Amino acid sequence: MKRLLLVALALSIFALPSHAQSVDASIGYSYFRLGGSGGLNQNGISGSLAYKPIPYLGIVGDFGGYHASPGGVSFNTYTFLFGPRLIVHKPSNLTPFVQFLGGADHLTAGYGGGSTTNFAYSIGGGVDIGVLPHLALRPQLDYVGMRTPGSATNCTRVSISAVVRF
Repeated sequence: MKRLLLVALALSIFALPSHAQSVDASIGYSYFRLGGSGGLNQNGISGSLAYKPIPYLGIVGDFGGYHASPGGVSFNTYTFLFGPRLIVHKPSNLTPFVQFLGGADHLTAGYGGGSTTNFAYSIGGGVDIGVLPHLALRPQLDYVGMRTPGSATNCTRVSISAVVRF
């Protein structure tokens, strides 16, 4: 009986970390507003990969590519952001989160407009709506700040993604 209790205790201790650790990947459509009221509307794709060492904390890599062609001139924005995601687990199909990410943006313009890479950060959140046991729908809203020497660009990103949990 004593051995059985020890085996049960050992299995539950080893099962806890494997249950708590998980990975999710998302990909979807994003609307990206580059700049404020006089800014540029871009459409594109964004995705993320998150590792959750514990149920309420994730480490996220978030990547996006957005495009617009006003007047036939191609403008592209790429974001590469990393950081923590705080997750609220509820006993339902809704899992809200907030995230604080930092990294870089890369802007390109057609017709010899050149390109630039600068520091970028993002503050935002969303909610995972469970559809199937390992599949969710994720609406998300983020503020994205882009810093260049001497100036800043305020951006907004609205996304809808499919999320797969591993």
